[in-house]
Amino acid sequence: MRPLAELDLIVTIIPKGQSDKVVAASKRAGAEGGTILYGRGTGIHEHKKLFGLSIEPEKEIILTLVPEHKTDEILEAIVKAGQLDKPGTGVGFVLEARKIVGINHLIEAMR
Repeated sequence: MRPLAELDLIVTIIPKGQSDKVVAASKRAGAEGGTILYGRGTGIHEHKKLFGLSIEPEKEIILTLVPEHKTDEILEAIVKAGQLDKPGTGVGFVLEARKIVGINHLIEAMR
């Protein structure tokens, strides 16, 4: 395992059904793709009721590993596509990826 500080992980959490347009926008901005996971919201504004039963909205979590020098441009595209600058549309954040394995093509390109 080789320590790298040149890659960032963009995590985007959005309502179910929005991931296709967000991933497409991130690819246009320079990302190679993303991994989509499914979850459910548990925040204070996330519960709705149907016939007296609490319904927790489904979410899509997109993990996008990107070269650090492309992070801002890709994040901006994600914000625009997911309308993350508007209340209640989701959240995105960036983590530094310190140790990477399994993406040999990216690691080799950075050497």
